Amino acid sequence: MRGIATVPSYVVMQPTTLCNLDCTYCYLPFRAVDKRMPVAVAEAVAGPVNAWARDTRFSVVWHGGEPLAAGREALAALMAPFAPGVEHHVQTNATLIDDAWCEFFTAHDMRVSVSVDGPRERNGERVTRGARPAYDRIARGIETLRRHGIPYSALCVVGEPHPGLATELYDYFLALGCDVLGINVEEQEGVNARDNGFPAEAVTAFWSELVAAWRRDPRIHVREVELSLRYAAAVLDGTTAGLLPRRLDPIPTIAHDGSVVLLSPELAGFSDPRYGDFTSGNVLERGLAEILADATATPWIGEFLAGVEACRARCPYFEFCGGAHAANRYFEHGRFDGTETNHCRNSKIRLLEGVLHHARDHQPSAAG
Repeated sequence: MRGIATVPSYVVMQPTTLCNLDCTYCYLPFRAVDKRMPVAVAEAVAGPVNAWARDTRFSVVWHGGEPLAAGREALAALMAPFAPGVEHHVQTNATLIDDAWCEFFTAHDMRVSVSVDGPRERNGERVTRGARPAYDRIARGIETLRRHGIPYSALCVVGEPHPGLATELYDYFLALGCDVLGINVEEQEGVNARDNGFPAEAVTAFWSELVAAWRRDPRIHVREVELSLRYAAAVLDGTTAGLLPRRLDPIPTIAHDGSVVLLSPELAGFSDPRYGDFTSGNVLERGLAEILADATATPWIGEFLAGVEACRARCPYFEFCGGAHAANRYFEHGRFDGTETNHCRNSKIRLLEGVLHHARDHQPSAAG
């Protein structure tokens, strides 16, 4: 895995910067401001995306802010330029989901992912702009999805991983009815500067316990567990070299105004005295394919690629994770060529160690 691919596997689109919630761990800098994406931006992105989708599976991920805050009419207009073969996904806090939105999701064959952090008492960070708990509104939105028979994924932020929590969370999401679960240990990035240096033993035990809970009733696809098991199987088969892509996925994030940030959506809206605003161009001025072909001309990306090579040289976990994410490097170290981050430790190293600890502790006993 060297360099950056010129064709991504998906793009992230920001229909609005506005979010109707004010979660305390959120990284977004402009979530109180309603800056809308004009259709011209979507049209500029749709050209290359439609061409890519003719050759391979391709997704457009609508992310915000809160994408549903843009409204159905505006979102439909932004989706219209994309060809029928393009998959559409939306990441939502679910508070605005009603019957009309469910009809919209069905009509547009849209895949839904809901942000919810577990049972009511685990959602204290997810609050409205008036600092009121948002859980009841989230739960109503999820129940509406279920009533309409719409499958959905769940994304859970864990503020403090520790033993005992993983089983509680897994049982909750099992009952909730989602078919895929992603676990994000809270990250220090964007405007969220809270420390995420958790005790190694607690984090490892959290992941080990999650594997145990999943193995007891594996009806949910747990993103982190399945990635780890795939890697473990490749180690045993001697095929780890084929796990990582040949080149990094550029993950282009298209901001509301058409500006493009590569590799880490969390960098959008921020700037640095050395690198400016982290953008690699604007689709209203240059084609997205041209921007991607020129990715390494963006100054900070060269520094990031140097950091990836440093990870390759030093870290025994490199074949599993492929190097620290750009935003985590920047917001934890203040630059892109640092190596290990707390995000690495919490969500890569401790994750893999937790899976291995579970496997070790549940080995069949030898015949006596």
